[in-house]
Amino acid sequence: MPLKPLMIAGALALAALPAAAETGIVIEDAYARSSGMMAASGAAFMTIENRTGTDDRLIGAASEVAERTELHTHEEDDMGVMRMIHVEEGFPLPAGETMALARGGRHVMFLGLAEPFEQGDSVTLTLEFREAGEVTVEVPVDLERMPAHGHSMN
Repeated sequence: MPLKPLMIAGALALAALPAAAETGIVIEDAYARSSGMMAASGAAFMTIENRTGTDDRLIGAASEVAERTELHTHEEDDMGVMRMIHVEEGFPLPAGETMALARGGRHVMFLGLAEPFEQGDSVTLTLEFREAGEVTVEVPVDLERMPAHGHSMN
């Protein structure tokens, strides 16, 4: 087999690997969305697996697509109303565990979008972990994806 097709095949195989596998933090099934073309905010969802052998914590997120990028979750108030809140301390990620960032629960929030999200685009997102450091992932925009039944609240 000529070298060029072999190199292309190798690059495609590497591209199919889950994001950030070399750090021991594995990000899969990531997608971003906003509620509409005129939305000033959006969110990203994914699963994050800690294969490092050490407990860690997701402590921050950054992206150039918004004025602010924060870690958020939903919390029920005294009146039974769910409210979205910024979680400054981040989310624990024990060794060997997988954490879901899902609609209706934990997620990355983009506040003050620079441009509307468009189906098929991608968002560069850097997640900051206390132990593993920064992990950058390209998150596809999927405005058509429907939420899973029984939203995850973890």
